[in-house]
Amino acid sequence: MNVNFADILRDTAQRHGERPALVDGDRRLTWSELDRAVDRTAQGLAAAGLVPGYRVLLLVANSIEFVTSYLGILRAGLVAVPLNTGLTRAELATVAEHSGARLAVAGPGLADRFEGLPAVSPDQLEGDAPLLPPIDPETLAVLLYTSGTSGDPRAAMLTHRALIANVRNLSELGEDRMGPDDVVLGVLPMFHAFGLNAVLGWAVATGATVVVQERFDPEETLGLIRSCGVTRLPLAPPALHALLARSDLRDALQTVKVVLTGASTLDPSLAARFEEATGLRVHQGYGLTEASPGVTTTLGETAPKPGSVGRPLPNVEVRIADEQGEDMEGDDPGEILIRGGNLFSGYWPDGVDGPDADGWYRTGDVGFLDADGDLFLVDRLRELIIVSGFNVFPSEVEEVLVGAPGVREAAVIGVPSEETGEAVKAFVVPLPDASVDVAAVREYAESRLARFKCPVEIEVVDSLPHSVTGKVAKGRLREVDR
Repeated sequence: MNVNFADILRDTAQRHGERPALVDGDRRLTWSELDRAVDRTAQGLAAAGLVPGYRVLLLVANSIEFVTSYLGILRAGLVAVPLNTGLTRAELATVAEHSGARLAVAGPGLADRFEGLPAVSPDQLEGDAPLLPPIDPETLAVLLYTSGTSGDPRAAMLTHRALIANVRNLSELGEDRMGPDDVVLGVLPMFHAFGLNAVLGWAVATGATVVVQERFDPEETLGLIRSCGVTRLPLAPPALHALLARSDLRDALQTVKVVLTGASTLDPSLAARFEEATGLRVHQGYGLTEASPGVTTTLGETAPKPGSVGRPLPNVEVRIADEQGEDMEGDDPGEILIRGGNLFSGYWPDGVDGPDADGWYRTGDVGFLDADGDLFLVDRLRELIIVSGFNVFPSEVEEVLVGAPGVREAAVIGVPSEETGEAVKAFVVPLPDASVDVAAVREYAESRLARFKCPVEIEVVDSLPHSVTGKVAKGRLREVDR
């Protein structure tokens, strides 16, 4: 049994050593070459004096270097902390302090965003120091930040056991599962749970080739699909929407067998338009960082139901419960609870708010299961906004906005967006006898927040609706906005 996730890479290199593992522009690595590169990286980290359990920030865009750095960190027994390359200096400083990181691995042009923390480039991580053998699959492997990086950051603690369980569950799917003959587009950000362990991790476990792309661009992405013979296309819904504008779409996707989405909610009409334009069904799934990330999928279903996110993956249990944790009857909606070996171990550093004593985790999402066991999402209990698959917590944005010139109070909600699934909208109340310059507020926010967290719309209002306890009544704001 594999104890360290990077052991899976070693197994795959033994089975498929000379087959292509990564394609990154005009660079290629076979599985054997990747395994050796990961060894050198792990030994370099050990030579730098890092010992198992130390946290290492990883600020690298999708690339061969991300993969070798990430897997090298794991092989060395260290804890990888993959981060969005759009984070600001202030956000990175908060993460560095919260995680207690000892080192940052930074891609080109990114090292200067770190202050007070040693930062190295991936090509500096080569050495020959001996590695300690892994001994426990419950060892922490990854910290993935799931909320704001200022105010109250939360990092899901994913063990090697959880990462391995997720790829095992995916590999036990039916005919639609990934295999060594597949060529997978790796454009979903690898600092995100979907790109990290449902694309890269699954490919490492199966020997499929990953075609790495730093960021989605309709023309460049279709060119890669054509030239590399991509067979599996995992994309976020906004990317599917962008591709529909291409007149050459059907021809460009001739080699594609599976289209899969899952980073944010898929509009059924978008799925229908994509299938009509390409002849390819869009499979979708439901997952969350805390589940490493897979929970359900329509993969393997011959006729997925419109609006459904599919059935639980092998070895994953899903149930719908009321506020007391009792099962809902029939197809009444309730909170989605999940259980399985792919679940996290709580939030850093002390493991709070993880699965209960029976292994069940309350997701904070609302849905229902139909008679066939298909899951349908209804709403969120939490105020989370998902922009292009990335989590935005309103409180983080609100804390920044109240510091902007002339702003007394701020409230943030998610609004529908064809481009990003959801977008951030802010309502701001001016200080007494002051006026608010919307452009100045936007500039203030953009200097302190990652781009995807910044409001796309800022509305100045005289006051905000409040509940009897003094909280902003977000439901009333949404009603007014609609």
